[in-house]
Amino acid sequence: MLKHADVWKAIDRLAREYGYSASGLARRAGLDPTTFNKSKRVTREGKLRWPSTESVSKVLTATGASLSEFVTYVSDSEGAGVYRNIPLIGFAEAGTAGYFDDAGYPAGSGWDEIPFPGLGDPHAYALEISGDSMQPVYRDGDTVIVSPEANIRRGDRVVVKTKDGEVMAKLLLRQSARKIELQSLNKQHEDRSLNVDDVEFIGRIVWASQ
Repeated sequence: MLKHADVWKAIDRLAREYGYSASGLARRAGLDPTTFNKSKRVTREGKLRWPSTESVSKVLTATGASLSEFVTYVSDSEGAGVYRNIPLIGFAEAGTAGYFDDAGYPAGSGWDEIPFPGLGDPHAYALEISGDSMQPVYRDGDTVIVSPEANIRRGDRVVVKTKDGEVMAKLLLRQSARKIELQSLNKQHEDRSLNVDDVEFIGRIVWASQ
């Protein structure tokens, strides 16, 4: 049986997992920023107010999370904030052969690990930024969390690896059947247009330590 408190905790956990506050998640989904405020979860008369199916659908679309992932948060809402170790390598190493399988999932034994709150994607991994090529968005020493299974939409920050071994973090401008258009995070670096056939994998950045 669904419990009112568990459904709301799942909304809160979904927001945290994708780097938002409850109001930030509502805003990203095109909802009123106060939609998920705690004050709106119970009426003045003490009646429980549930999130609408429309609002849940919109936040899933906005984050790229699946319904099954959301249900996991509902059924395991008390586990919110539980940490697990996820693979970590330096951004510069990510282009080296042997660190990813054909699906873009972390592979091999050369990874370090860092603790991070459980994500819905069991294949999530972390990259440590080096250098200043991604400033001011990401700086030397920042860590980004990448979810290979997350849905990707225009405007998302993504990590792309080409078949030549080049790895880059960019803003997705457009993706078609033939081309992937990317905008550089640092204006001093050129934007990129890649043929889909030249891309090994693309994953969405879902969190960054900034």
